[in-house]
Amino acid sequence: MICCAYMWKSGGEDLQGFYPVRSECVADVPRTRFKSRAGKTLSARRWHAAFTEDGHLDMERVLRRIQRGGIHPSIKGEVWEFLLGGYEPDSTFEERNKLRNHRREQYYAWKEECRQMVPLIGSGKFVTMAVVAEDGQPLEQSSVENQEWLVKTAITDKRVLQWMLVLSQIGLDVVRTDRYLSFYENESNQARLWDILSIYTWLNPDIGYVQGMNDICSPMIILLEDEADAFWCFERAMRRLRENFRTTATSMGVQTQLGMLSQVIKTVDPRLHQHLEDLDGGEYLFAIRMLMVLFRREFSFLDALYLWELMWAMEYNPNLFASYERPENRNNFSEQDPRLLKKYGKFERKYVKSGQNEQHNTLAVFVVASVLETKNKRLLKEAKGLDDVVQILGGIAGNLDARKACKEALKIHEKFLKKANRQ
Repeated sequence: MICCAYMWKSGGEDLQGFYPVRSECVADVPRTRFKSRAGKTLSARRWHAAFTEDGHLDMERVLRRIQRGGIHPSIKGEVWEFLLGGYEPDSTFEERNKLRNHRREQYYAWKEECRQMVPLIGSGKFVTMAVVAEDGQPLEQSSVENQEWLVKTAITDKRVLQWMLVLSQIGLDVVRTDRYLSFYENESNQARLWDILSIYTWLNPDIGYVQGMNDICSPMIILLEDEADAFWCFERAMRRLRENFRTTATSMGVQTQLGMLSQVIKTVDPRLHQHLEDLDGGEYLFAIRMLMVLFRREFSFLDALYLWELMWAMEYNPNLFASYERPENRNNFSEQDPRLLKKYGKFERKYVKSGQNEQHNTLAVFVVASVLETKNKRLLKEAKGLDDVVQILGGIAGNLDARKACKEALKIHEKFLKKANRQ
């Protein structure tokens, strides 16, 4: 076992044991700024105290804590399940256990379905090489090692073939995912990530697999011990993000959010927007990565998780679970009881109050806008081309404060709404 020398300390507490870094990678890991702050961060004690005796959760109380100071690493996984709409806060322990067991059974049934097609699924191993030829024919068995994962018979089903062809790409991305964390020194943990991504891809052929999904899924594997729970947490996260990953021959889904970002900057900082336009950067393609993987490259691992939970708490909608489980009733959630407003996150609440609680900008768009605003002077003064823009923004890795970024994003959001309403 490699000794993990890197230590995260917050509020006097050593957080090294939660996400240890391989000793040889310490110098390359962005500095972590997250601090577990007494009285503000949601602690395990506060979390458990938010439940009634039979399991009803005071989500309003929980959201207040998260928005003030994030979630302690020891309980992130179980809190995320609620933040992402995996469970209804107004349910009991018994009801949630029943639903959890049902979901686990469903996941392992899907896993077995995939294992029947590719026996390596669930074996604790994964592939980085093709399992079948592009025309569906079996590949030549060139070595003893690869015989266990090569497909033995011709594949004629188009959906099956499409899925099998992407498994090696998933494997290559798994190898690159959070490789600095000690957690992924264990091949079985990498295999769990590969299994979940492979199964999700099989179940969602309209989206398939796109690079970046691995960065979204990885924290779920680390935070939740049961693979099925990690899958469902990832599935809920992808409900928010899946359209970003939808690609065609001529477009990427994330372009919708890039268009929103362009509109926001044009409204709140027309001078910067015009400068970017003059540099042929008006499509804001340099921000693709930030939106696709939710700032995983711009923050340390722990800070990225902190940013995610801040955004999810601020965007929280109490109808989230019902809208996922009973989508046929989605249109019934438009009229809100004023007493329920406190159950919304502060970002989402503004839209509900204004009656604009249909499709709207996500907080991530405003976080990107806040990042651009922090570099406003340098971009205007030093950026002579798109390469300069990329270089300036590339220098923010490890130098951003997630809490400040969200705070500034809310200010920009307020400014955007005011200016947009005047137009």
